[in-house]
Amino acid sequence: MAATLTNPPRSRLDLLDPLEASRLAGLELFTEGLVEGFLTGLHRSPRKGFSVEFAEHRMYQPGDEIRHLDWKILARSERLYVKQFEEETNLRAMLLVDTSRSMAWTGHPDRVLPKIDYARRLAAALGLILLRQRDATGLIAFDDQVRAILPPRARWAQFRQLTARLGALEAGQGTAAAPALSRVLDLLKRRGLVILISDLLFDPPAALAAMRYLRHRGHQVAVFHLLDPGELELEGPAEARFEDPETHASVILRPREWAEVYRRAVESAVADWRQSCLRLGISYHRVTTDMPFGLALRAALATPAGLA
Repeated sequence: MAATLTNPPRSRLDLLDPLEASRLAGLELFTEGLVEGFLTGLHRSPRKGFSVEFAEHRMYQPGDEIRHLDWKILARSERLYVKQFEEETNLRAMLLVDTSRSMAWTGHPDRVLPKIDYARRLAAALGLILLRQRDATGLIAFDDQVRAILPPRARWAQFRQLTARLGALEAGQGTAAAPALSRVLDLLKRRGLVILISDLLFDPPAALAAMRYLRHRGHQVAVFHLLDPGELELEGPAEARFEDPETHASVILRPREWAEVYRRAVESAVADWRQSCLRLGISYHRVTTDMPFGLALRAALATPAGLA
């Protein structure tokens, strides 16, 4: 009797271990597969409208205004398409990605992605979800200064530009989030959504002051606080030298003696960030870099208002 070969069930990309998933495809193809797994709206907005700047065509949907039909396409293909314009978006969003030196760190290179690689994939997935909703989406990457800017656009070609920019990001030097947050005001002329993806290893007062001003101007703000599992517990040999990757300040410690103090300090820092964000009406999401991307996104979208 001939043996019958069966294909093993396909694993969902959004539930795969991040390191395993990172080996499957390029950033653009990976993100497509990830978002296909659980595509969910980030918000519901009644905002509708058309401007004079043409963006692209899309299939006609019941309720669209007849005056925006493209009659030339109808005559050629007998299919209904409407002209979509730049202002036909529910909101404008900016993704802020931290590329400082600390983001290049991982405690377990063989099991966990560096924080910057996790951030690139998370940002690409969020960008794809936003763009599929016809939301204008842009990017700012920063370390101790702004390193890359992609103005928000709602055109589908924006996703390729976004993934290209994200794929080219490299870890820089120190961190200064406040200048990057301030640049958002130049790019979002009306109320929008700002998503900060960072390990938050920078000066809290300056960054919180910038986020407070964004909230004052009517923008929604969401923070994804990335933490490597190796940052949560102090581990190592009997005696070890620890060095700050950005300032290069170092200290020699006995991990076993300082483990409890370190754990409490990390918990306190995380709690302070969460409470500070909540006080300002900012959506805060703690994400460890061993968490599958889909679970991280679902946790963020589980609140009644999602991100916005």
